[in-house]
Amino acid sequence: MRARMSTTFRSLKVRNYRLFAGGQLIKLVGVWMMYVAQDWLVLELTDDSPTALGLVTALQFVPVMLLTLYAGTLADRLDKRTLLMLSNGAWAVLAVMQAVLIATGAIRFWHILIFAGLLGIAQAIETPVRQAFVSELVGKELLPNALSLSAATFQTARITGPALAGVAIAALGTGPVFLISTVMAIAPVFMQWRMRPAELIRPELPPRSEKARVTDGLKYVRNRHDLLLPMAMMFVIAMFGYNFQLTLALLAKTVFATGAATFGLFNTALAVGSLAGALAGTARKGRPSVYLLLASAVAFGVLAVAVGFAPYRWLVLALLVPTGFSTVFLAQAANQRVQLGVEAAFRGRVMALYVLIFLGTAPVGSMVISWIVERFGAAAGIWLGGAISLVAAVVCLAWQLRHAGDKLSIQVRPSPRVRVVHADNVATA
Repeated sequence: MRARMSTTFRSLKVRNYRLFAGGQLIKLVGVWMMYVAQDWLVLELTDDSPTALGLVTALQFVPVMLLTLYAGTLADRLDKRTLLMLSNGAWAVLAVMQAVLIATGAIRFWHILIFAGLLGIAQAIETPVRQAFVSELVGKELLPNALSLSAATFQTARITGPALAGVAIAALGTGPVFLISTVMAIAPVFMQWRMRPAELIRPELPPRSEKARVTDGLKYVRNRHDLLLPMAMMFVIAMFGYNFQLTLALLAKTVFATGAATFGLFNTALAVGSLAGALAGTARKGRPSVYLLLASAVAFGVLAVAVGFAPYRWLVLALLVPTGFSTVFLAQAANQRVQLGVEAAFRGRVMALYVLIFLGTAPVGSMVISWIVERFGAAAGIWLGGAISLVAAVVCLAWQLRHAGDKLSIQVRPSPRVRVVHADNVATA
Protein backbone atom coordinates (compact mmCIF):
# COMPACT_ATOMS: atom_id res chain seq x y z
CA MET A 1 0.00 0.00 0.00
CA ARG A 2 2.85 2.37 0.88
CA ALA A 3 4.51 1.69 -2.48
CA ARG A 4 1.22 2.26 -4.28
CA MET A 5 0.64 5.57 -2.50
CA SER A 6 4.19 6.64 -3.28
CA THR A 7 3.59 5.92 -6.98
CA THR A 8 0.19 7.59 -7.06
CA PHE A 9 1.34 10.86 -5.48
CA ARG A 10 4.96 10.98 -6.67
CA SER A 11 4.58 14.44 -8.30
CA LEU A 12 3.82 15.91 -4.87
CA LYS A 13 7.48 15.41 -3.96
CA VAL A 14 8.14 18.50 -6.12
CA ARG A 15 7.68 21.60 -3.93
CA ASN A 16 6.43 23.89 -6.68
CA TYR A 17 3.84 21.32 -7.76
CA ARG A 18 2.65 20.89 -4.15
CA LEU A 19 2.03 24.62 -3.94
CA PHE A 20 0.29 24.61 -7.32
CA ALA A 21 -1.97 21.68 -6.44
CA GLY A 22 -2.80 23.08 -2.99
CA GLY A 23 -3.80 26.46 -4.38
CA GLN A 24 -5.92 24.86 -7.09
CA LEU A 25 -7.71 22.59 -4.62
CA ILE A 26 -8.71 25.45 -2.32
CA LYS A 27 -9.84 27.66 -5.20
CA LEU A 28 -11.76 24.92 -6.98
CA VAL A 29 -13.70 23.90 -3.87
CA GLY A 30 -14.82 27.52 -3.69
CA VAL A 31 -15.55 27.69 -7.41
CA TRP A 32 -17.78 24.61 -7.28
CA MET A 33 -19.59 26.01 -4.26
CA MET A 34 -20.12 29.22 -6.21
CA TYR A 35 -21.37 27.41 -9.33
CA VAL A 36 -23.93 25.37 -7.36
CA ALA A 37 -25.13 28.47 -5.49
CA GLN A 38 -25.24 30.43 -8.74
CA ASP A 39 -27.34 27.81 -10.53
CA TRP A 40 -29.78 27.73 -7.63
CA LEU A 41 -29.89 31.55 -7.47
CA VAL A 42 -30.60 31.81 -11.20
CA LEU A 43 -33.49 29.36 -10.91
CA GLU A 44 -34.88 31.36 -7.98
CA LEU A 45 -34.58 34.69 -9.83
CA THR A 46 -36.07 33.42 -13.11
CA ASP A 47 -38.88 31.13 -11.91
CA ASP A 48 -37.05 27.87 -12.79
CA SER A 49 -36.18 28.88 -16.38
CA PRO A 50 -33.93 26.37 -18.20
CA THR A 51 -33.21 29.00 -20.88
CA ALA A 52 -31.94 31.48 -18.28
CA LEU A 53 -29.68 28.83 -16.76
CA GLY A 54 -28.40 27.89 -20.20
CA LEU A 55 -27.70 31.55 -20.99
CA VAL A 56 -25.60 32.01 -17.85
CA THR A 57 -23.66 28.83 -18.58
CA ALA A 58 -23.11 29.97 -22.16
CA LEU A 59 -21.82 33.40 -21.11
CA GLN A 60 -19.29 31.78 -18.79
CA PHE A 61 -17.70 30.10 -21.80
CA VAL A 62 -18.14 32.65 -24.64
CA PRO A 63 -14.80 34.34 -23.74
CA VAL A 64 -13.14 30.93 -24.09
CA MET A 65 -14.20 30.90 -27.74
CA LEU A 66 -12.88 34.41 -28.33
CA LEU A 67 -9.68 34.60 -26.25
CA THR A 68 -8.26 31.13 -25.61
CA LEU A 69 -6.16 30.85 -28.79
CA TYR A 70 -4.64 34.25 -28.07
CA ALA A 71 -3.92 33.14 -24.49
CA GLY A 72 -2.05 30.16 -25.96
CA THR A 73 0.29 32.50 -27.84
CA LEU A 74 0.91 34.38 -24.57
CA ALA A 75 1.78 31.09 -22.86
CA ASP A 76 4.39 30.33 -25.53
CA ARG A 77 5.91 33.85 -25.35
CA LEU A 78 5.66 35.06 -21.74
CA ASP A 79 6.24 33.87 -18.18
CA LYS A 80 3.39 31.46 -17.36
CA ARG A 81 3.64 31.92 -13.58
CA THR A 82 3.14 35.67 -13.90
CA LEU A 83 0.20 35.20 -16.26
CA LEU A 84 -1.42 32.80 -13.79
CA MET A 85 -1.03 35.23 -10.88
CA LEU A 86 -2.64 38.03 -12.89
CA SER A 87 -5.56 35.98 -14.20
CA ASN A 88 -6.28 34.37 -10.81
CA GLY A 89 -6.08 37.78 -9.16
CA ALA A 90 -8.64 39.16 -11.61
CA TRP A 91 -10.95 36.21 -10.88
CA ALA A 92 -10.72 36.87 -7.13
CA VAL A 93 -11.56 40.58 -7.49
CA LEU A 94 -14.61 39.83 -9.64
CA ALA A 95 -15.77 37.14 -7.21
CA VAL A 96 -15.59 39.66 -4.34
CA MET A 97 -17.72 42.18 -6.24
CA GLN A 98 -20.39 39.59 -7.09
CA ALA A 99 -20.47 38.25 -3.52
CA VAL A 100 -21.04 41.75 -2.12
CA LEU A 101 -24.05 42.28 -4.40
CA ILE A 102 -25.55 38.94 -3.37
CA ALA A 103 -24.90 39.44 0.35
CA THR A 104 -26.56 42.88 0.30
CA GLY A 105 -29.58 41.60 -1.64
CA ALA A 106 -28.92 43.94 -4.57
CA ILE A 107 -28.21 41.16 -7.09
CA ARG A 108 -30.35 40.97 -10.23
CA PHE A 109 -30.32 38.45 -13.05
CA TRP A 110 -28.59 40.87 -15.43
CA HIS A 111 -25.79 41.29 -12.86
CA ILE A 112 -25.21 37.53 -12.95
CA LEU A 113 -24.99 37.64 -16.75
CA ILE A 114 -22.33 40.37 -16.63
CA PHE A 115 -20.23 38.60 -14.01
CA ALA A 116 -20.53 35.32 -15.92
CA GLY A 117 -18.93 36.99 -18.93
CA LEU A 118 -16.19 38.75 -16.93
CA LEU A 119 -15.27 35.64 -14.96
CA GLY A 120 -15.21 33.79 -18.27
CA ILE A 121 -12.55 36.22 -19.55
CA ALA A 122 -10.31 35.46 -16.57
CA GLN A 123 -10.87 31.74 -17.10
CA ALA A 124 -10.11 32.01 -20.83
CA ILE A 125 -6.64 33.37 -20.03
CA GLU A 126 -5.93 31.16 -17.01
CA THR A 127 -6.93 27.71 -18.32
CA PRO A 128 -4.56 27.20 -21.30
CA VAL A 129 -1.68 28.82 -19.40
CA ARG A 130 -2.29 26.51 -16.42
CA GLN A 131 -2.47 23.45 -18.69
CA ALA A 132 0.88 24.31 -20.28
CA PHE A 133 2.45 25.31 -16.94
CA VAL A 134 2.24 21.81 -15.42
CA SER A 135 5.12 20.55 -17.57
CA GLU A 136 7.33 23.36 -16.21
CA LEU A 137 6.56 22.26 -12.64
CA VAL A 138 7.52 18.58 -12.95
CA GLY A 139 9.16 17.90 -16.33
CA LYS A 140 8.16 15.34 -18.95
CA GLU A 141 8.91 12.22 -16.89
CA LEU A 142 6.39 13.10 -14.17
CA LEU A 143 3.94 14.87 -16.50
CA PRO A 144 1.41 11.97 -16.86
CA ASN A 145 1.23 11.59 -13.08
CA ALA A 146 0.99 15.36 -12.51
CA LEU A 147 -1.82 15.70 -15.05
CA SER A 148 -3.75 12.89 -13.40
CA LEU A 149 -3.24 14.41 -9.95
CA SER A 150 -4.43 17.77 -11.28
CA ALA A 151 -7.57 16.02 -12.49
CA ALA A 152 -7.90 14.34 -9.09
CA THR A 153 -7.60 17.77 -7.45
CA PHE A 154 -10.39 19.05 -9.67
CA GLN A 155 -12.61 16.06 -8.89
CA THR A 156 -11.92 16.30 -5.15
CA ALA A 157 -13.20 19.85 -5.35
CA ARG A 158 -16.24 18.63 -7.25
CA ILE A 159 -17.01 16.20 -4.43
CA THR A 160 -16.57 18.59 -1.52
CA GLY A 161 -17.72 21.81 -3.23
CA PRO A 162 -21.28 20.81 -4.25
CA ALA A 163 -21.80 18.82 -1.04
CA LEU A 164 -20.76 21.81 1.10
CA ALA A 165 -22.79 24.16 -1.08
CA GLY A 166 -25.96 22.06 -0.78
CA VAL A 167 -25.74 22.05 3.02
CA ALA A 168 -24.68 25.71 3.24
CA ILE A 169 -27.46 26.95 0.94
CA ALA A 170 -30.07 25.12 3.01
CA ALA A 171 -28.63 26.41 6.31
CA LEU A 172 -27.32 29.89 5.46
CA GLY A 173 -28.66 30.91 2.03
CA THR A 174 -26.81 31.74 -1.18
CA GLY A 175 -25.13 34.95 0.05
CA PRO A 176 -22.78 33.35 2.63
CA VAL A 177 -21.85 30.62 0.13
CA PHE A 178 -20.63 33.24 -2.33
CA LEU A 179 -18.66 35.01 0.43
CA ILE A 180 -16.93 31.75 1.44
CA SER A 181 -16.03 30.94 -2.18
CA THR A 182 -14.60 34.45 -2.61
CA VAL A 183 -12.12 33.97 0.25
CA MET A 184 -11.02 30.63 -1.22
CA ALA A 185 -10.43 32.16 -4.67
CA ILE A 186 -7.36 34.04 -3.39
CA ALA A 187 -5.39 30.84 -2.60
CA PRO A 188 -3.75 30.25 -6.05
CA VAL A 189 -2.28 33.76 -6.17
CA PHE A 190 -0.60 33.29 -2.77
CA MET A 191 0.66 29.78 -3.63
CA GLN A 192 2.06 30.83 -7.02
CA TRP A 193 3.80 33.79 -5.39
CA ARG A 194 5.56 31.35 -2.99
CA MET A 195 6.97 29.17 -5.82
CA ARG A 196 10.69 29.12 -6.55
CA PRO A 197 11.17 30.27 -10.16
CA ALA A 198 14.70 28.81 -10.28
CA GLU A 199 13.25 25.30 -9.84
CA LEU A 200 10.87 25.57 -12.81
CA ILE A 201 11.78 23.49 -15.88
CA ARG A 202 11.36 26.13 -18.54
CA PRO A 203 12.01 25.96 -22.27
CA GLU A 204 13.79 28.91 -23.87
CA LEU A 205 11.35 31.75 -24.47
CA PRO A 206 11.44 33.01 -28.08
CA PRO A 207 12.95 36.45 -28.78
CA ARG A 208 10.42 39.28 -28.50
CA SER A 209 10.86 39.94 -32.22
CA GLU A 210 9.74 36.38 -33.00
CA LYS A 211 5.98 36.02 -32.72
CA ALA A 212 4.23 32.83 -31.65
CA ARG A 213 1.40 32.84 -34.18
CA VAL A 214 -1.98 31.16 -33.73
CA THR A 215 -1.95 29.95 -37.34
CA ASP A 216 1.29 28.02 -36.80
CA GLY A 217 -0.34 26.09 -33.98
CA LEU A 218 -3.38 25.28 -36.14
CA LYS A 219 -1.17 24.02 -38.98
CA TYR A 220 0.83 21.93 -36.54
CA VAL A 221 -2.30 20.12 -35.31
CA ARG A 222 -3.77 19.74 -38.81
CA ASN A 223 -0.72 17.77 -39.92
CA ARG A 224 -0.80 15.46 -36.87
CA HIS A 225 -3.51 12.78 -37.07
CA ASP A 226 -2.70 11.60 -33.55
CA LEU A 227 -3.60 15.07 -32.22
CA LEU A 228 -6.43 15.80 -34.63
CA LEU A 229 -8.48 12.67 -33.78
CA PRO A 230 -8.82 13.26 -30.00
CA MET A 231 -9.55 16.93 -30.59
CA ALA A 232 -12.24 16.21 -33.18
CA MET A 233 -13.91 13.62 -30.95
CA MET A 234 -13.78 15.79 -27.82
CA PHE A 235 -15.25 18.69 -29.83
CA VAL A 236 -18.51 16.73 -30.20
CA ILE A 237 -18.51 15.06 -26.78
CA ALA A 238 -17.74 18.27 -24.87
CA MET A 239 -20.47 20.11 -26.77
CA PHE A 240 -23.30 17.62 -26.29
CA GLY A 241 -22.25 15.14 -23.59
CA TYR A 242 -20.52 17.26 -20.92
CA ASN A 243 -23.52 19.37 -19.85
CA PHE A 244 -24.14 17.93 -16.38
CA GLN A 245 -23.80 21.36 -14.73
CA LEU A 246 -26.98 22.35 -16.57
CA THR A 247 -28.92 19.10 -16.75
CA LEU A 248 -28.45 17.77 -13.20
CA ALA A 249 -29.88 20.93 -11.60
CA LEU A 250 -32.97 20.67 -13.81
CA LEU A 251 -33.22 16.90 -13.31
CA ALA A 252 -33.29 17.37 -9.52
CA LYS A 253 -35.76 20.25 -9.52
CA THR A 254 -38.14 19.49 -12.42
CA VAL A 255 -38.11 15.69 -12.87
CA PHE A 256 -37.75 14.46 -9.28
CA ALA A 257 -39.22 17.63 -7.67
CA THR A 258 -36.50 17.80 -5.01
CA GLY A 259 -34.35 20.55 -3.52
CA ALA A 260 -30.75 21.71 -3.39
CA ALA A 261 -29.68 18.74 -1.26
CA THR A 262 -30.55 16.23 -4.04
CA PHE A 263 -28.83 18.41 -6.62
CA GLY A 264 -25.74 18.31 -4.40
CA LEU A 265 -26.01 14.52 -4.12
CA PHE A 266 -26.19 14.16 -7.90
CA ASN A 267 -23.07 16.29 -8.31
CA THR A 268 -21.30 14.42 -5.52
CA ALA A 269 -22.08 10.99 -7.04
CA LEU A 270 -20.73 12.19 -10.38
CA ALA A 271 -17.65 13.62 -8.68
CA VAL A 272 -16.92 10.45 -6.66
CA GLY A 273 -16.70 8.46 -9.88
CA SER A 274 -14.71 11.27 -11.48
CA LEU A 275 -12.15 11.22 -8.68
CA ALA A 276 -11.74 7.46 -9.11
CA GLY A 277 -11.27 8.01 -12.85
CA ALA A 278 -8.59 10.63 -12.22
CA LEU A 279 -6.71 8.47 -9.71
CA ALA A 280 -6.87 5.51 -12.12
CA GLY A 281 -4.59 7.44 -14.46
CA THR A 282 -1.91 8.31 -11.88
CA ALA A 283 0.02 5.09 -12.49
CA ARG A 284 0.34 5.89 -16.18
CA LYS A 285 3.95 6.56 -17.18
CA GLY A 286 3.54 7.17 -20.89
CA ARG A 287 1.19 8.38 -23.55
CA PRO A 288 -2.21 6.57 -23.56
CA SER A 289 -3.02 4.57 -26.68
CA VAL A 290 -5.61 5.82 -29.14
CA TYR A 291 -7.76 2.70 -28.62
CA LEU A 292 -7.86 3.23 -24.85
CA LEU A 293 -9.11 6.74 -25.60
CA LEU A 294 -11.79 5.48 -28.01
CA ALA A 295 -12.97 2.74 -25.65
CA SER A 296 -13.38 5.33 -22.91
CA ALA A 297 -15.51 7.46 -25.24
CA VAL A 298 -17.77 4.53 -26.09
CA ALA A 299 -18.22 3.72 -22.39
CA PHE A 300 -19.10 7.33 -21.59
CA GLY A 301 -21.75 7.47 -24.34
CA VAL A 302 -23.41 4.25 -23.17
CA LEU A 303 -23.47 5.34 -19.51
CA ALA A 304 -24.83 8.82 -20.26
CA VAL A 305 -27.70 7.28 -22.24
CA ALA A 306 -28.44 4.99 -19.26
CA VAL A 307 -28.55 7.97 -16.86
CA GLY A 308 -31.00 9.78 -19.12
CA PHE A 309 -33.39 6.84 -19.19
CA ALA A 310 -33.12 6.00 -15.45
CA PRO A 311 -36.65 6.32 -13.93
CA TYR A 312 -35.66 6.41 -10.25
CA ARG A 313 -33.57 8.84 -8.22
CA TRP A 314 -31.56 6.06 -6.56
CA LEU A 315 -30.76 4.58 -9.97
CA VAL A 316 -29.57 7.95 -11.27
CA LEU A 317 -27.27 8.23 -8.24
CA ALA A 318 -25.90 4.72 -8.84
CA LEU A 319 -25.28 5.35 -12.55
CA LEU A 320 -23.66 8.75 -12.02
CA VAL A 321 -20.67 7.12 -10.27
CA PRO A 322 -19.45 5.06 -13.29
CA THR A 323 -20.52 7.90 -15.57
CA GLY A 324 -18.25 10.24 -13.62
CA PHE A 325 -15.42 7.70 -13.85
CA SER A 326 -15.72 7.45 -17.64
CA THR A 327 -16.09 11.24 -18.00
CA VAL A 328 -12.75 12.02 -16.37
CA PHE A 329 -10.89 8.93 -17.56
CA LEU A 330 -11.83 9.94 -21.12
CA ALA A 331 -10.96 13.61 -20.64
CA GLN A 332 -7.59 12.74 -19.08
CA ALA A 333 -6.74 10.22 -21.78
CA ALA A 334 -7.45 12.88 -24.42
CA ASN A 335 -5.51 15.55 -22.53
CA GLN A 336 -2.48 13.31 -21.97
CA ARG A 337 -2.50 12.04 -25.55
CA VAL A 338 -2.31 15.65 -26.74
CA GLN A 339 0.14 17.00 -24.12
CA LEU A 340 2.58 14.09 -24.36
CA GLY A 341 2.57 14.20 -28.15
CA VAL A 342 3.31 17.89 -28.68
CA GLU A 343 6.66 19.71 -28.92
CA ALA A 344 7.44 22.17 -26.10
CA ALA A 345 7.58 25.16 -28.47
CA PHE A 346 3.94 24.58 -29.50
CA ARG A 347 2.53 23.39 -26.16
CA GLY A 348 0.82 26.66 -25.21
CA ARG A 349 -0.93 27.06 -28.56
CA VAL A 350 -1.89 23.40 -28.89
CA MET A 351 -3.29 23.28 -25.36
CA ALA A 352 -5.14 26.53 -26.02
CA LEU A 353 -6.78 24.86 -29.01
CA TYR A 354 -7.63 21.85 -26.85
CA VAL A 355 -9.15 24.11 -24.17
CA LEU A 356 -11.10 25.96 -26.88
CA ILE A 357 -12.51 22.64 -28.09
CA PHE A 358 -13.16 21.34 -24.58
CA LEU A 359 -14.64 24.48 -23.00
CA GLY A 360 -15.40 26.80 -25.90
CA THR A 361 -18.07 24.48 -27.26
CA ALA A 362 -20.06 24.90 -24.03
CA PRO A 363 -21.99 28.04 -25.13
CA VAL A 364 -23.38 26.28 -28.20
CA GLY A 365 -23.90 22.99 -26.39
CA SER A 366 -25.61 24.55 -23.36
CA MET A 367 -28.04 26.51 -25.52
CA VAL A 368 -28.88 23.46 -27.67
CA ILE A 369 -29.33 21.22 -24.64
CA SER A 370 -31.40 23.84 -22.80
CA TRP A 371 -33.68 24.09 -25.86
CA ILE A 372 -34.09 20.30 -25.82
CA VAL A 373 -34.74 20.32 -22.06
CA GLU A 374 -37.31 23.12 -22.42
CA ARG A 375 -39.35 21.03 -24.86
CA PHE A 376 -38.65 17.41 -23.95
CA GLY A 377 -37.43 17.47 -20.34
CA ALA A 378 -34.09 17.24 -18.49
CA ALA A 379 -33.79 13.46 -18.98
CA ALA A 380 -33.93 13.89 -22.78
CA GLY A 381 -31.08 16.40 -22.61
CA ILE A 382 -28.90 13.79 -20.87
CA TRP A 383 -29.65 10.69 -22.96
CA LEU A 384 -29.56 12.56 -26.26
CA GLY A 385 -26.16 14.06 -25.37
CA GLY A 386 -24.93 10.56 -24.55
CA ALA A 387 -26.25 9.18 -27.84
CA ILE A 388 -24.49 11.88 -29.87
CA SER A 389 -21.27 11.22 -27.93
CA LEU A 390 -21.54 7.50 -28.65
CA VAL A 391 -21.99 8.14 -32.38
CA ALA A 392 -18.93 10.44 -32.36
CA ALA A 393 -16.83 7.75 -30.64
CA VAL A 394 -17.87 5.06 -33.16
CA VAL A 395 -17.17 7.36 -36.13
CA CYS A 396 -13.70 8.20 -34.75
CA LEU A 397 -13.02 4.51 -34.16
CA ALA A 398 -13.81 3.78 -37.80
CA TRP A 399 -11.61 6.72 -38.84
CA GLN A 400 -8.67 5.42 -36.77
CA LEU A 401 -9.04 1.84 -38.02
CA ARG A 402 -9.04 3.03 -41.63
CA HIS A 403 -6.12 5.41 -41.11
CA ALA A 404 -3.97 2.75 -39.39
CA GLY A 405 -5.14 -0.22 -41.46
CA ASP A 406 -6.17 -2.04 -38.25
CA LYS A 407 -9.22 -4.26 -37.78
CA LEU A 408 -11.57 -5.15 -34.94
CA SER A 409 -11.85 -8.78 -33.87
CA ILE A 410 -15.08 -9.66 -32.03
CA GLN A 411 -15.18 -12.91 -30.07
CA VAL A 412 -18.43 -14.29 -28.63
CA ARG A 413 -17.29 -17.64 -27.20
CA PRO A 414 -16.13 -18.79 -24.70
CA SER A 415 -16.50 -15.20 -23.36
CA PRO A 416 -17.35 -11.95 -25.19
CA ARG A 417 -14.24 -10.03 -26.18
CA VAL A 418 -13.31 -7.20 -28.54
CA ARG A 419 -9.71 -6.60 -29.55
CA VAL A 420 -7.78 -4.67 -32.16
CA VAL A 421 -5.76 -6.58 -34.75
CA HIS A 422 -2.99 -4.25 -35.85
CA ALA A 423 -2.00 -3.77 -39.48
CA ASP A 424 1.29 -5.71 -39.24
CA ASN A 425 -0.55 -8.71 -37.76
CA VAL A 426 -3.21 -8.49 -40.48
CA ALA A 427 -0.52 -8.51 -43.15
CA THR A 428 1.17 -11.53 -41.56
CA ALA A 429 -2.10 -13.46 -41.42
